[in-house]
Amino acid sequence: MSNEILLQLLSAFLFTLGMLVVLMRRDTIMILMGIELLLNAANLSMVAFSRAHHMIDGQISVFFVITIAAAESAIGLSILVNLYRNFGSIKTQNATTLKG
Repeated sequence: MSNEILLQLLSAFLFTLGMLVVLMRRDTIMILMGIELLLNAANLSMVAFSRAHHMIDGQISVFFVITIAAAESAIGLSILVNLYRNFGSIKTQNATTLKG
């Protein structure tokens, strides 16, 4: 097998694992970690395709995705800190009381 196929299979595995974590877990930190796995799988796939086709476009867009992922992590963790301050827990069931 070529490296591109192996990288795509690894990317698909990471994406599936991240999707299972997001869908199955109730802990908010684990959900954020699952979202990070999803973004990293997409990054790996873009870099693999970019490398296989000898184009740098995919590798450049990965930097933007990494920047967005860092901002998402910072905002998500700040929301979790506020949830813990207000409710004493970071379970996702407690966040449903925030609906208007």
